[in-house]
Amino acid sequence: MPRLRLTGKALRNIGYPEGPAISVAITAMEKQFRHHSEEAALDILKQVLLDPMAYLADDGLRKVAGKLMETKEEEDIPLKEIPVPYEIYGAGFIETGALQQMNNAVRLPVAVAGALMPDAHHGYGLPIGGVLATHNAVIPYGVGVDIGCRMCLSILDLPVVSLERHAAKFKRELVTQTEFGAGATWVGKTEDAVLEHALFREIPMLRHLHKKAVEQLGTSGSGNHFVEWGIVQITGTNEFNLPAGTYVGLLSHSGSRGLGAQIAAHYTRLARELCQLPRMAQHFAWLELDKEAGQEYWAAMNLAGDYASACHNQIHRRLIKAMDARLLARVENHHNFAWKEIHNGQEVIVHRKGATPAGKGVLGIIPGSMTAPGYIVRGRGEAASLHSASHGAGRAMSRFNAAQSISQYELNKYLKEQGVILVGGGPDEAPMAYKNINEVMAAQSSLVDVIGRFQPRIVRMADDGGKED
Repeated sequence: MPRLRLTGKALRNIGYPEGPAISVAITAMEKQFRHHSEEAALDILKQVLLDPMAYLADDGLRKVAGKLMETKEEEDIPLKEIPVPYEIYGAGFIETGALQQMNNAVRLPVAVAGALMPDAHHGYGLPIGGVLATHNAVIPYGVGVDIGCRMCLSILDLPVVSLERHAAKFKRELVTQTEFGAGATWVGKTEDAVLEHALFREIPMLRHLHKKAVEQLGTSGSGNHFVEWGIVQITGTNEFNLPAGTYVGLLSHSGSRGLGAQIAAHYTRLARELCQLPRMAQHFAWLELDKEAGQEYWAAMNLAGDYASACHNQIHRRLIKAMDARLLARVENHHNFAWKEIHNGQEVIVHRKGATPAGKGVLGIIPGSMTAPGYIVRGRGEAASLHSASHGAGRAMSRFNAAQSISQYELNKYLKEQGVILVGGGPDEAPMAYKNINEVMAAQSSLVDVIGRFQPRIVRMADDGGKED
């Protein structure tokens, strides 16, 4: 396999400034990513350039990020000298990079309030686990690339013993009835009301995405997206009127696919053109909701959220039918989204980047990992958290570090010990790459009450182990 060779010209062509950042980037890429193609390497460097702070904790790219952070540019819109105070949950196991990102977010002129969840780790724009309330402004990168990424749990009437007795059938249908990957499409006609939405005709950029939306409806992304069979334990009084006990459950995690990614890319570029911020905060560029661009993004974002929900419903419908099961109850919730809410008596825009809505009485799902339990929760409406909770266990290791330090053998051995069957996935998504879900839940006991748990048994993920779509 040929070794990677980059040139300064190639880096300048993608926007790298003249100076030491170029040589540092070339050295890092040719050492750490020497088997990547030039196109793949430049794509990684584009992401670092867009949000260098997100890579300060990445062993392979932190030197590049550091050099980019040293670059000074004229600040057209100054940040607040005194940041908005915010509550941190689980501070003892949140990495520095996530704290730095959140510290920048609460210095935005439009920032009103914030909170950081215990699963927090560095991401793009807001840290994963970051919650930010703004006045009359929506931040496309505060919502994220995978708009409306979502959890969906179906509780079924199948006997729990069937998961073990008929594991081969559960696995076979899981593979047959799902498609994963960044470019995955569903073969066959899939109908859903979301595809008839008027916005696909009214907004020019959405017209061009309708075909993609049709083809990808009912599919899942890559990275940490999954569909899995498992055992649901209901522990007490619940909104489903189900007796306490154990049930078969179907749990899925994915978002708005290529539709959401293209919406995010388009409006992030537009926001950065309209809202000039210092380099360290460029990824927080916002759109004002009383202006046409902001209103258009808001409408497109909500469409992407509806589309994400429709994808889950299609997947669950196919699998429930294939297993000849009956739906007893369902719990769903978005993350990577923005909501109009009232806090402290005023309407604000609450961005939850990898955070679960947890208003008083609101139900949600907080997953662990492919072997650790997930939790069915009821929000307590805690004001300091902006009515939010974590969206999962959160990463303890970056994908790069996990792939470098965890072998496929170690992953397979651990899965066997835990009694979990995995289809797809890879060491970058290994349970060891995640925080301890029980510690995360303990750190947010004031935010949610647990009413049930989900234990994975047969897990399906993308084969490529790549980034979320």
